[in-house]
Amino acid sequence: MPEEEWFAVLPDGPAALTAVCALRPLADRIVAHGSGRPWLLGHWPEGQVTVARTGRARVAVIGRCPVTAVELAALVSHVEDLAQVERVAEALAGSFHLIASVGGRVRVRGSASGVRRVFSALVGGATVASGRCDVLAGAIHAAVDERVLVTRLLPAGAVHSVEGRSIWHGVMAVPPDHCLVLEPDGRAAVRRWWTAPEPVVPLAEGAVALRQALSAAVDSCTTAGGTVSADLSGGLDSTSLCFLAERGPARLVTTYRQGADPVNSDVAWAERARAALPEAEHQCLPQDVGPLWFAGAVGPHPPLEEPGAWVRDADRLADLARRMAAAGSRLHLAGHGGDELFSVTPRYLHDLAREHPLKAPAHFRTHRLRARQPLRPLLRTLVDRTTYAQWLALAAEEMDAAPATVTVPGLSWGPQLRMPPWATPEAVRSARALLREAAADTPEPLAPHRAQHDAVQYARTAGVTVRRLGQATARAGLPLAAPCLDDPVLAAALSVRLHERAGPTAYKPLLTAAMRDVVPAALLARTSKGDYSTDFYIALNRHRAELLELFDGSLLAGMGLIDTAVLRDALLVPHPTPHIVTHLSQTLACETWLRSRSRPRPAGLVQGPAGPPPPGRAP
Repeated sequence: MPEEEWFAVLPDGPAALTAVCALRPLADRIVAHGSGRPWLLGHWPEGQVTVARTGRARVAVIGRCPVTAVELAALVSHVEDLAQVERVAEALAGSFHLIASVGGRVRVRGSASGVRRVFSALVGGATVASGRCDVLAGAIHAAVDERVLVTRLLPAGAVHSVEGRSIWHGVMAVPPDHCLVLEPDGRAAVRRWWTAPEPVVPLAEGAVALRQALSAAVDSCTTAGGTVSADLSGGLDSTSLCFLAERGPARLVTTYRQGADPVNSDVAWAERARAALPEAEHQCLPQDVGPLWFAGAVGPHPPLEEPGAWVRDADRLADLARRMAAAGSRLHLAGHGGDELFSVTPRYLHDLAREHPLKAPAHFRTHRLRARQPLRPLLRTLVDRTTYAQWLALAAEEMDAAPATVTVPGLSWGPQLRMPPWATPEAVRSARALLREAAADTPEPLAPHRAQHDAVQYARTAGVTVRRLGQATARAGLPLAAPCLDDPVLAAALSVRLHERAGPTAYKPLLTAAMRDVVPAALLARTSKGDYSTDFYIALNRHRAELLELFDGSLLAGMGLIDTAVLRDALLVPHPTPHIVTHLSQTLACETWLRSRSRPRPAGLVQGPAGPPPPGRAP
């Protein structure tokens, strides 16, 4: 199994000495500041980090980006201070961390979607940054922040001000739209580098920009040649990526696993897409071949950075990595982020009623027909003027209420926040207290429009998913790319008018317009999305005994956070309700994460009292 990559960023001053002493023995790569002091420490594969040095500036690009050192040096040549660094990124494609050292000051930022994150911690007398929170947790012997852990039991993708927190005491998670600035004396500050664009661009103009951005994102995956692989489910997102990838210099291998539901339309659409890509190699696995969901979920797992619902897919991801690696793939493309960016939630109706009242009635009628929503409740939500902070405060009070019996799409700032039915009263009180604190800080939404806030929030949630999936597949030898979540794609999609992105009578109209003449028109005509509920229930039934055994000795229960008797009853119900299924994934993620951190560490690695040292190897 490949060792996991990591990096740490140090300030350019003597205050960083303690951090150097803590991290240097675990690193096999080092890049220096202009002063000669260590700047970047870590463990990463060849070609993952590109560095340019010109004049007063040093700039590093870490991640998926086809820029060469010579090209980067040309872009950096005019950089005289940190304020000019972001101009460098405007000419780059891909998904990466951008790190600069200029005149003794350091700037670190990830990606707006959160696929690339930045964390910081005070190590000795200096703030240190890293792309992994467990690297810093190991350096300062951090303990788990149980209050944050409790909130991980909530469904993902609801509250950015809480979900973005680090799960370790003493480790700060820098918001994806902020960068971290390190001063020579060890002090640090966060600064905003990205703001969601105003959705004002017409569809036709936005489609051109999206096509250019998405093409460049996929090109960043294929330009090095060799072989790349990609999901080809038959959905518009994965299909678009495959047709863009097929135009590049890399050989393309596609993969698709059939669903168990005979009426799942993905099967037919995937077959049509494969037929339209005769030059690619296609691997299609029947439903009864390969592992199901929950296979391998109980572990054991290597130390995981953060809880992630991907553990339910552990054996499926390992199987994917083995098959694609055997086919020669050096990188796997997935369509994560497409649903979040190219579809719009019904919350856009709240904005449309105020900004385009003449266009609103047609959209309202379509929404009511699709959601079968009564008129009066819809009208009440349309006139709602609750602020984001007020919505969060109310959600905190209702988090242990019974799930709504009527699940029509809401138009408020976010979904209902519900703790699992097996969460203990102590767990509910702890989560509620944290949400109340977040609401008391009067947080701002991620964008003024409710639907735009939604899009950014769910893009971040997809980014978290991709980040964790990427760690899992890379551990198995297959790096992962999600081109839809690259910064230029994010900006292009979010710039388009909300009601035109919604398209009441069309499915993903922005992506469809952008991919015209790239994807065959017959494939762009799809208006449905596959459903895999049947597969989920089959998998749960097959692996129920393993899950019951896992939770019999639950570490979460030992911490007083869940009631295993209630969880056991929920698992034994023949057909669990959908909200139970969602809660199960989050609870499983937290349980397996705790178990992965409590396993004995390899000999030779010094472990602090509350966490392991950073992943990596001694030189």
